[in-house]
Amino acid sequence: MRCKEIASLTLGDIWSPETGVRSEVRLDVEQTKGRYARTVYLPEKLRKELIAYIAGIDRNDTTKALFYTQKNEKRGFTPNTLAQYFHYLHKKAGIEGGSSHSMRRTFITNLAAKGIGVRVLQNLAGHRSIAVTQKYIDCNDDMLRKAVELV
Repeated sequence: MRCKEIASLTLGDIWSPETGVRSEVRLDVEQTKGRYARTVYLPEKLRKELIAYIAGIDRNDTTKALFYTQKNEKRGFTPNTLAQYFHYLHKKAGIEGGSSHSMRRTFITNLAAKGIGVRVLQNLAGHRSIAVTQKYIDCNDDMLRKAVELV
């Protein structure tokens, strides 16, 4: 997900009292880049982390921001502040040059290395063009080694 999309999430986008944390999150046109609604699929590992996170917050108001700052619980992070926070977390973890955008590139590259098709990657990334998705896929030595072993 892009910082804009993460920053726009409300508690109600990912959780309901009846069903708990959703496995799919529907982003409306206001939440996405390019104003195209899309569905984001949450893997089980992330859903477990979100369950733990939500257990520690007030769940009475599902319209409040899912990830919020100390200053504003209702609105939460701006996309820019969230991008800066991701940069800070990468730096603290010792990941040089890490950013929210590099996380998207890594996500796409790792799935491509596992054989996921570019059309699926395009949809997961929320790209309108396969050409854009292809630019995100980095090629590394391990991928090249595995490719030649297929011959």
